[in-house]
Amino acid sequence: MKTKIEITRNEIPIQDTIKEFSNHSVGAIVSFLGTTRSTFTDESGVTKQVQYLSYEGYEPMAIKVMSDIAKEAKAQYTDLDGVAIIHRLGIVGLAQESILVVTASPHRKDAIDAVGWIMDKVKKLVPIWKLEVYTDGSTWKENKEWRDRNL
Repeated sequence: MKTKIEITRNEIPIQDTIKEFSNHSVGAIVSFLGTTRSTFTDESGVTKQVQYLSYEGYEPMAIKVMSDIAKEAKAQYTDLDGVAIIHRLGIVGLAQESILVVTASPHRKDAIDAVGWIMDKVKKLVPIWKLEVYTDGSTWKENKEWRDRNL
């Protein structure tokens, strides 16, 4: 299985990454692209204007955990021919990409199902943290998946 795991501080090469997974045995390439939206509504219903996100992470461990997630995805979705997980660190502006997950498979079902499963695992397990910067302050965000994990 072709695997691409990266941490970057630059823009994510979306089209190039998708093209890397195209070959004669692949009938489906599915991608998920996480981007920065302009507002955040908290649990009490208060909406804040987002200026940008800032991601920090423990890079060696993040790479290892993302690699393990890719291997686990292949074990669970045996039809997969390829997996890419690319996460950005540093400042990510509005409408910019913070994460790309790509799956490739001869048929669509495993490729589609694996993308969601991989994103859930990334949010739950990968040691990357997000600071949301608003027009009136900032807050470190905790993913629900991280908070609810059973270790």
